[in-house]
Amino acid sequence: MKEADVFFTSARCKLGDSLLNKMKRLMDKAGIETIDFKKKFVAIKIHFGEPGNLAFLRPNFAKTLATKIAFLKGRPFLTDCGTLYVGRRTHALSHLDAAYENGYTPYAAGCQIIIGDGLKGTDEIDAPIDGGVLLTHAKIGRAIMDADIVVSLNHFKGHEMSGFGGAIKNLGMGSGSRAGKMIMHNDSKPRVNAKYCVGCEECAKHCAQSAISFQKRKASIDQELCVGCGRCLGSCPQNAIVNSWSSGPDNLCRKMVEYAKAVVQNRPNFHINVVNQVSPFCDCHSENDAAIVPDIGIFASFDPVALDQASADAVNKAHALAGTIVDERAPVAGDHFTSVHPTTNWKVQIEHAEKVGLGTGAYKITEVF
Repeated sequence: MKEADVFFTSARCKLGDSLLNKMKRLMDKAGIETIDFKKKFVAIKIHFGEPGNLAFLRPNFAKTLATKIAFLKGRPFLTDCGTLYVGRRTHALSHLDAAYENGYTPYAAGCQIIIGDGLKGTDEIDAPIDGGVLLTHAKIGRAIMDADIVVSLNHFKGHEMSGFGGAIKNLGMGSGSRAGKMIMHNDSKPRVNAKYCVGCEECAKHCAQSAISFQKRKASIDQELCVGCGRCLGSCPQNAIVNSWSSGPDNLCRKMVEYAKAVVQNRPNFHINVVNQVSPFCDCHSENDAAIVPDIGIFASFDPVALDQASADAVNKAHALAGTIVDERAPVAGDHFTSVHPTTNWKVQIEHAEKVGLGTGAYKITEVF
């Protein structure tokens, strides 16, 4: 299997230099200038972060990227699609409010901001998936599919439903319309371990489907109403809600991969993972737990699969920080993601991505100083 080129710059900075300057050198070395951006619309797929969460990427990273694309005569815009769960990003108006609150204004980000699937999450394109195994088409936000070029700017962190979230998740799950997210989630539904449930009802506050009820201070999840968004998994303070031991989470990851394939196929694409503040849960939460490893740096590649594999390997090689969620879970040697989320298999993302031709998990690292 031919190795993909992945470029890396560490989070360490000498006096007089900055991580943003290093990011510029990283993009140049990785070959972003080989893309013909001239007068092309460029979707920068990003996650604006749920207000209250402080682990999401700072807008400075987005501005560095958008400024580079504009310098290359491209027409960049930041974009993300709406969510299924209760939160500030369920429709375009509140989504934009949330983005602005987190610093993602057109002035701070250096380009315009467009919610990819429209006002109510219904503005979508039924995009074909070349080589799809589980799906033949993906429902993707129209603005993302209308772009000539796609560049993903990703905060690499843990995730309760997929083990980790990087380029594949940002492109696949993040680009799906409301209907698309329903399709991806519908095989993966959590259950309650009544032994640990204390009836605090915190999970119900985060369920947009009213699928959680209580009897004798024990939660239960209506599998017919549940769409498998996973918000209850992260919100339970007792860890009483877990993924079902079935193919559900694995199939969610596989569908997410196929959605990512639909987003990038047949047009130029480039990807950047910022591996800092590696929180155990998604930036979709209105809070964030402490980072599980020290800040590592930034990775860039034309191959999103190699990029995610390299990022995951770097996190797993790093020492776990004391006093974090890793200390509360049964440690798995050399695999922090499985330690934190033992009922998920993050490797499914890589394996299925190779199967459908999204990219390769084999890579060669070039460090940029």
